[in-house]
Amino acid sequence: MSRPQAQPRSAYARFSTITTRWMDNDIYGHVNNVTYYSYFDTAVNTYLIEAGVLDIHQGEVIGLVIETHCNYFAPLTFPHPVEAGIRVAHVGRSSVRYEIGLFESGSDTAAACGHFVHVYVDRATRRPVTLPEPFVAALQRIQLSAD
Repeated sequence: MSRPQAQPRSAYARFSTITTRWMDNDIYGHVNNVTYYSYFDTAVNTYLIEAGVLDIHQGEVIGLVIETHCNYFAPLTFPHPVEAGIRVAHVGRSSVRYEIGLFESGSDTAAACGHFVHVYVDRATRRPVTLPEPFVAALQRIQLSAD
């Protein structure tokens, strides 16, 4: 298995800025590793809400995380903003693999790269559902390569 490599900005289709918080830093003076997963979740859900396909309060379809992974390459720190790049790597019938790069503001190389797999389910039954067509269209806008 080859060693993971930090990705460049050009590897991602959409960016959002995340404000770091005082509490994000740990005793070692950098953002704690668990916080990176919160940034992943924020980046993905911000895109879906802005694309008009996710209603976190009343939507019938919600995403449940079934897998996450992160490789760390450089520290992120408060009070510096984080720029989160996202792309879609795979769209299934009811699941999506998002890939995320976290960048120190202005940096061309990711400080961390990871992925997030969501299975989309009916809010009430928690059973998988076929992704609605508007949702698929929004995902295709940030899918950089074909499956």
